[in-house]
Amino acid sequence: MFRCPGQDQRFWKPEDIFEVQCPGCGGAIEFFKDEPKLKCRKCGQMVVNPKIDLGCAEWCQYAEQCLGVDVVKNLKIMRDKLIGRMKNVFGEDQKRIEHALAVLDYAEQIQNVEGGDPLIVRAAAILHDIGIHEAERKYGSSAGNYQEVEGPPIAEEILKKIDISAEAVEHICRIIANHHSAKDIDTIEFRVVWDADWLVNIPTDFKDASKKKLQEIIDKTFKTDEGRRIAAELFVKS
Repeated sequence: MFRCPGQDQRFWKPEDIFEVQCPGCGGAIEFFKDEPKLKCRKCGQMVVNPKIDLGCAEWCQYAEQCLGVDVVKNLKIMRDKLIGRMKNVFGEDQKRIEHALAVLDYAEQIQNVEGGDPLIVRAAAILHDIGIHEAERKYGSSAGNYQEVEGPPIAEEILKKIDISAEAVEHICRIIANHHSAKDIDTIEFRVVWDADWLVNIPTDFKDASKKKLQEIIDKTFKTDEGRRIAAELFVKS
């Protein structure tokens, strides 16, 4: 009988079995990479696997049986809903839509390696620039300095219409409020979205920079090892 190579342990690497700290009691929980969630043996809290790769859930007819209905719902249906709402806000601004989707793509790549809550990463990536039009309306050319202020209330309104916990909404809005300044947050989810945004922005913001300068920017600015690796492959080694 055919078995998905991603689940066949003959193809696994040592890092595909790892420990995650329980957010409830701090105890260690050992995950296999294909386990969507486990109950902590110490406190009983259900913990989501932060490194599970759910790309196949986008197309596989057996995704619900394999991963669980709740996991597929959170990372497929909610992802699609948020993309739809983001597109509604941006309207005909195709540039902003394409930017958000590009950041989402990089964020998914980085999160699959670095970990973090996959729903928070995807939601924050999709909505990170959601306040730019309102900032432009109020502040004109200074909009970039104010989208961190205007974005969170718009994102919160969108997120509250979807079945996402209050804690997750607060976390996502904090990422949006810091995605340019990094002033008061340093979670893994924030670092993933920060690096994804930089990966999309570098070709435009530093198009004339030398490879030496780009390496300096990468070393100084990026917050995850996987983000640095991708950036170096794209902008320095190519």
